[in-house]
Amino acid sequence: MQDNLFYEISSVMVVAGIVALIMRIIRQPLIIGHIITGVLVGSTILHLTKSQDIMQAFASIGITLLLFIIGLGLNLKVIKDIGNVASIVGFVQISLTFLFGYTVGILINFNKTESVALGIAISFSSTIIILKLLSDRREQTRLYGQIVTGVLIIQDLVAAIALLMLAARGNGTALSISAITELSIKGLLITVPILLFGGYILPRFHKILADSQEFLFLFALAWGFGIASLYGQAGFSLEVGALIAGISLAGLPYTQEISSRLRPLRDFFIVVFFVSLGSQLTFDNVLVYMPIILIIFVCVTFVKPLIVLATMGLLGYTKQVSFKTANSLGQISEFSLIFLALGYKAELISNDLVTIVTIVTLMSIAFSTYAITYSDQIYAFFEQHFDLFERKHTQGEPRARKNYELVLFGYQKGGREFLNVFKSLNKKYIVIDYDPEVIEMLEHRKIDYLYGDATDLELLKEAGIEKSKLIVSTMTDHLTNVFLIKHLEKINPSAVVLCHADSVAEAGELYEMGASYVMMPHYIGSEKISTFIKRSGLKKSEFRKFRDKHLNYLQTHFTSPIE
Repeated sequence: MQDNLFYEISSVMVVAGIVALIMRIIRQPLIIGHIITGVLVGSTILHLTKSQDIMQAFASIGITLLLFIIGLGLNLKVIKDIGNVASIVGFVQISLTFLFGYTVGILINFNKTESVALGIAISFSSTIIILKLLSDRREQTRLYGQIVTGVLIIQDLVAAIALLMLAARGNGTALSISAITELSIKGLLITVPILLFGGYILPRFHKILADSQEFLFLFALAWGFGIASLYGQAGFSLEVGALIAGISLAGLPYTQEISSRLRPLRDFFIVVFFVSLGSQLTFDNVLVYMPIILIIFVCVTFVKPLIVLATMGLLGYTKQVSFKTANSLGQISEFSLIFLALGYKAELISNDLVTIVTIVTLMSIAFSTYAITYSDQIYAFFEQHFDLFERKHTQGEPRARKNYELVLFGYQKGGREFLNVFKSLNKKYIVIDYDPEVIEMLEHRKIDYLYGDATDLELLKEAGIEKSKLIVSTMTDHLTNVFLIKHLEKINPSAVVLCHADSVAEAGELYEMGASYVMMPHYIGSEKISTFIKRSGLKKSEFRKFRDKHLNYLQTHFTSPIE
């Protein structure tokens, strides 16, 4: 039996590897590939997944690790800051989505119980899908990422009450206020001691914990799985327990080390989760159900995000933050499948409803994966149509520090040298980059940063470059540098602007637009210009002399004249 299980998991991993390779070649999200793998290895095609209980156990491990790592990146201050908006958005979204789903259920001839189940099922979004994609994009610490995480916590709490309702209905009783009160008291009695222990007692033992990397790894696993199991036994979901376990350790100095060591383990089990999800898909009577499937699919992927978008707009958030928050929540949760399966087992709903929602769940997850992955492009295309959802006075991403005198765009091409110069000048500085690995490194080194594109006007406003004295761009994309210099000439013409060019023609164009100095590999790179900054400070007149010297060099050594 053990050999059969080993061969089964090995076969699934081989198929997953082949499908993932194909997805990489055609540049599609790997999550879609994992779900396709599940369809291939499931009972519909290859029949490789016979040990469903084992696969489900592996999937639960992946969920726990993902939420635990997400929790490590949060802290109580963040939760306090976004608690109000997350609660409002969460409860409004759940309430209106439930009413909409219930109405749709009645209109398509489900009975009242099934319509209630449908409304509940489409109200919840997929915690694991959303947080996995946010983590991959390194955007869980952005404002919208924090709000989304808060909304998911609210959804999980409501989901716990939904399970109590289902259990009570299955037993032929009504859900009482005392049952909800008991659940709330349980939550407080578990959560408060855990947060106090993690915040005040564990830090006293940080030397013992961090002294051995092997012990730190084992402790993290024991803490994460132990607390998740405790919440599960108390009637909550594993997701809530794992997230609280991570939050309780977020203030410790070695959380980055714990996260980096757990990620490879997480990635393996997350693959199993998506494979398990895909293996549940069957194609029986799909054509018969297709009109109903499409109606519910539209409710989930368009109506539910629209509710969030409107709510965020009314609360005064920018259209970009509102859109990204709404766009992240447009799918059905894996919890909904569990909820409906239990309802079917209790003979409260029909198998038809379970089949329909299962298909819509996988369709919405696939659609949402693309929507979140390409959210920046989608927003840029439809931006003008979102003005309706933005009030005159808005709340954007919070600025960690205001009035940065020094701004660095791009870190990879000589950015390290400029950061050393910035530190020596003892002035406030910030780094703007679009590389997730660079952002992770900056966060680890506690360097102020913004994640995003240099052509994003809201991002530039957030960085406060209209008041900066020195802006350095090590970016090699010429069009991006052209855009940046044009924008700076409008809002901050007195700033010293240094940028990069790969050719004489590019350098000439950037100089014509107002660049203070253009770095070129064959003339003076980041190291020498850094020395000049140290010696001359931030005086634009000194850079003008340096610029004229460079122009003279280009005119002398190259046939193409520079104006």
